[in-house]
Amino acid sequence: MENSSKVALEEELVPQLQFEKRGGLLPVVAQEFDTGQILMIGYANKEAFEYTLKSKKATFWSTSRNELWTKGETSGNYLKIIKIMVDCDQDAIIYQVKLMGGGVCHTFNQEGENRKACFYRSYDLEENKLQFIDGME
Repeated sequence: MENSSKVALEEELVPQLQFEKRGGLLPVVAQEFDTGQILMIGYANKEAFEYTLKSKKATFWSTSRNELWTKGETSGNYLKIIKIMVDCDQDAIIYQVKLMGGGVCHTFNQEGENRKACFYRSYDLEENKLQFIDGME
């Protein structure tokens, strides 16, 4: 990348999302706007990103189903877009969202409800195993 192109990519305010850099998909972190909690990670292609901008609902490209996927279409647990952040290289995105429902994870807690976040376990470095995060069992 030429130096002037790099400066434009990193410093100008014109969106230049680098979809082609990663085979058409950019990683997307969904973060709860009010708490900062990471809810999930997905991928967006250009179509998913443009649909997100239009609908104001977090939309991804499902790598397992090979189709556009708006979080919450079947569960009702939509992610309303509050803010979108783009990293310095414009090849990763954060959707800062408001959770419009109980939880985003396809797994269920002890009460039989969708877990709020897909990140419900942490890695215990001492024991070399996973452990539930308090309240996420």
